[in-house]
Amino acid sequence: MSDQTDSPVLQPVTIGDLRLQNRIVMAPLTRSRSNDEGVPPDFAADYYAQRADAGLIISEATNISSQARGYAMTPGIWSDAQVAAWTPIVEAVHRRGGAIFLQLWHTGRISHPDLHDGALPVAPSAIKAEGQAFTNDGMKDFVTPRALETDEIPAIVEDYRRAAEQAKAAGFDGVEVHAANNYLLEQFIRDSTNQRSDVYGGSIENRLRFPLDVVRAVVDVWGANRVGIRISPATTEPGKTPLDSQVGRTFDTFVDALSEIGLLYIHDIEGVTQQTRDVPDGVDFQALRKRFSGAYIANNQYTLELAEKTLAEGNADLFSFGRPFLANPDLVDRLRTGAPLAEAPKQYWYGGGAVGYSDWPGMNGKIELS
Repeated sequence: MSDQTDSPVLQPVTIGDLRLQNRIVMAPLTRSRSNDEGVPPDFAADYYAQRADAGLIISEATNISSQARGYAMTPGIWSDAQVAAWTPIVEAVHRRGGAIFLQLWHTGRISHPDLHDGALPVAPSAIKAEGQAFTNDGMKDFVTPRALETDEIPAIVEDYRRAAEQAKAAGFDGVEVHAANNYLLEQFIRDSTNQRSDVYGGSIENRLRFPLDVVRAVVDVWGANRVGIRISPATTEPGKTPLDSQVGRTFDTFVDALSEIGLLYIHDIEGVTQQTRDVPDGVDFQALRKRFSGAYIANNQYTLELAEKTLAEGNADLFSFGRPFLANPDLVDRLRTGAPLAEAPKQYWYGGGAVGYSDWPGMNGKIELS
């Protein structure tokens, strides 16, 4: 094993007013362990606390409302019971010296009526996605969603505001707005999924109106220095969505606006999650990083070596790791010592209980959580 103790990626860093243990971020990982009321389980406290050596943990994507649900067994933040369940999770991370942000999520059309008592999922436009939704009865084909009425959209902005308040009540250190992976906010951003003719559609400025209203509402609660956002300019997942016809100009405009608001960071999926780091025409991650005044979190298939190279080139500040955290709760120590990484079988990724979730040992045995 090689000693990477001096790696600049593994040294403490300050972003905004957050002092982090290192530049490693635990990416949001949907694990589908919550109950049908969106309440995370008790053993989620162990799961997150075991991984608190990361500089920053981003929670699994968390629904801002019942309307936001797109996957069975995912957590929420709209009810008092959900806040009560999240609070000891956050406290467990803090006891181990970690920092944790809650990711705020609305899936939009990437959902199914089974998750909404038979009602259609909502979207900017009534355009069906390709693929299937994860329901309590297994995978089911996506349906054509219902296009939101103009006067419904401000209420969803308020759902985000309320969710941000609930996250603060649970003790989180900040929040990340999920505007990636073709969920609701990105469905409004892209002209392939947004074919509206009102003030929320048409021009780039109109298509960005709702996402930026959401960001400003969340910033009203937290202050910009405790709010980040996740974006995915290159992704076509889930649902095989085409890229925006002017993807470069669209995301340049979006990032400029986010920079002006003063967000703590942008969290950029560089490619298509779990698939490729290929960069499509019109997308320039380094250019986006240069346009933004805050920190830049790079994501997608990073290794310590690639992170060190990218940091040395000035192309990112922090690096988020997803799947390696599944079976390696002590991932930072393993990176530091060059220890081999364990692999989590896919059968444990989604659903189930503590097995394959909060019972992975560290390389030296059980991780002490006291």
